Amino acid sequence: MLDLTTPALLLAYTNRFLALAALIRQFHAKYTDDPTCVVMGQIQNLRRRIRLIQFM
Repeated sequence: MLDLTTPALLLAYTNRFLALAALIRQFHAKYTDDPTCVVMGQIQNLRRRIRLIQFM
């Protein structure tokens, strides 16, 4: 049974996922221009956050 809050939660998680994916794309573009450890660490952190959102 779907409550009224279920679509709202799905939309919230979708928006978070899309925002994090956009950040990863931006960091990847920066990484290809100037590969530094800081940017790669940020990308890995954001990937972990996306995986957590997927598991929710």
